[in-house]
Amino acid sequence: MGNVNYPPENIYNPSSLKKINYDQIILWMLSNNELCKWSDFRCEPIEIPTGSLSRHMETLKRKGFVENVKRGYYKITSDGKRRFHELSMEKNKVRQLNYPPKLILNSGRNYPHWILWMVYNNRFCKRADFLKNPLAINQSSLSKSLRLLMDKGFIEKDQKKYKITRTGKSAYSRMLQNYDLDRQTILEEENKRIEGLTDKIINFFEKFNIRDKEIQFRFLKYILKLDYEKVKNLIKKEEIFYKIILFLAMNHPDRYPHFISIQDFSQIYEIKKVTLEYYVGEISEGKIYSLKFFNLKKSSGELYYFPSNGSLERMLRVITENEITKISYLNKLFSKSRAAIALSMESILNEIIDKSCKFLFHKDLGEPLRKFLSEYIKYLAYKFEIKKDLKDSYDKLEGLIWQNITDLIDSQTYRDLEEQCREKSKDIDRELKSDPDNINLYYLKLKQLIYFNQYNDAIELLDKMLKDFPDNDKDIKLLKAVVLRRMQLIQEGLDIINKLIIKYPEDNSLLSYKAYWLQFLDKRQEAVSIIQKLSDKEPNNGLYEDTFGEILMYFQEYEEAAKKFVKSLVLGSDEWYIFQTYIKLGICYKATGNLDLAALNLKKGIEIIEKKVKEPETKQKWLTIANLFLSDL
Repeated sequence: MGNVNYPPENIYNPSSLKKINYDQIILWMLSNNELCKWSDFRCEPIEIPTGSLSRHMETLKRKGFVENVKRGYYKITSDGKRRFHELSMEKNKVRQLNYPPKLILNSGRNYPHWILWMVYNNRFCKRADFLKNPLAINQSSLSKSLRLLMDKGFIEKDQKKYKITRTGKSAYSRMLQNYDLDRQTILEEENKRIEGLTDKIINFFEKFNIRDKEIQFRFLKYILKLDYEKVKNLIKKEEIFYKIILFLAMNHPDRYPHFISIQDFSQIYEIKKVTLEYYVGEISEGKIYSLKFFNLKKSSGELYYFPSNGSLERMLRVITENEITKISYLNKLFSKSRAAIALSMESILNEIIDKSCKFLFHKDLGEPLRKFLSEYIKYLAYKFEIKKDLKDSYDKLEGLIWQNITDLIDSQTYRDLEEQCREKSKDIDRELKSDPDNINLYYLKLKQLIYFNQYNDAIELLDKMLKDFPDNDKDIKLLKAVVLRRMQLIQEGLDIINKLIIKYPEDNSLLSYKAYWLQFLDKRQEAVSIIQKLSDKEPNNGLYEDTFGEILMYFQEYEEAAKKFVKSLVLGSDEWYIFQTYIKLGICYKATGNLDLAALNLKKGIEIIEKKVKEPETKQKWLTIANLFLSDL
């Protein structure tokens, strides 16, 4: 055993009535030794089985309790020491549970809300905790509610203990909005989330001299919604992540005319320009988090970002909806008199811009706002269109209003990106007139619409294609699901896939799409279950292994994801997607600290792209990703 300290026998060999707690053994070892090698955990007297050791070590690393200092060597973190102390004290400690306030308990038997409150406000809960007063949930309802919350990824079960997940914390915050809690209670709940960040954020502000209170407040709001844990294996330093969020907080419309470019920001705050560009793009487009950022672009190039469903966007939405509804209602009322209002897109935009620039935006942002509003109104219209229950006459009338508005927008001459898109589409449109049955021309036009982010137009084109080419409904509907995902309408896209699965039950690839979509809804268990069954059913399908790896990668299980990508490379070394597999494998190796293998695979991916990928957008996208991670090694 050398100089390695091992735990007492009652820890690694408890009585037959108790289960071995491998987390406690690992943390004991690391707490009582400066460093431990992998082989130390496999030696007598503890002899942790390889599978159990790998599984528990990975979990402890993911939770920030253990650090992999170099290949095969591990060290405990400060959080790990606290966790070890908690485990050591648990045997003799009488648990004092926090229970939901009466307001929540008396608002109906919403058991998932009760459970969510409990696991958020207690470090963990056992099943028996939910059966006792004041909750007293019956066994059947409890099982159903726990299963529902686990399927949604809001809670997890670990050694018979239920704990809240990162996604669950966000769901908890949303859940509180359903109750008429006083402002002080809500602030106290938010403060619980802020407490753990206070020292880090204050130090960050002091280090970079961030004194502006509005920037500080906006930064804090963003940090509470954009969890670093989701990217910590890719952005190794939390300070780099903070800088990316700071850039978004500094370039908000409220700060106009103040603006800082990516070039200047990267130099002043010492962050690689390519890193800042990549993550600002990924975050603002909603590719990493459910929160996305809209932007206003001035003709001189300045970009101002504001979050979806933030206070500014909510107020803009109210103004937009009110103006559209007002003009439409008045038009109906006075349709047969001289008082009729000329319902034009120009008049609607002018009204919205006038009010918005009076209350929300600087007047100089009027033109960027005009360019933004056309797509924004169509975005709102589509969100209204997909509502499933237009029950009363008001709903139906509003539905007609939004339909008319989208028609009006379509009748306008698009500016900027829309104009560029139409210029590019002219040749295709001419060809379509002479060859209207050529579906490939439609696909080409669709590709251009997506390239220019004209998602609402893309949806309309796909709907037309469904009518004109009913035999191709599966491919067309899958493309519609893809566009909806880009619009952050994940559930709506999944609904399409589910209907296709019912219609084409023999097509296993549709299940692969479903598994892929479920990850974006944070439904890990369901996604993994589906793709695992597909992998078992078709063990030689490399694409399924690649999808499996990407799902695991999304949930930050990089070591397991790497294994799937390696298997995909073995099974499909000449497949069309293989350059992506190499790059994703390289990213996984970077996240797990295998930098040599990371560089090797990223370079291999780049090599294949340069040789085989002809499509410019795909080529540029994957080269950017590969070079970003390669430059960060």
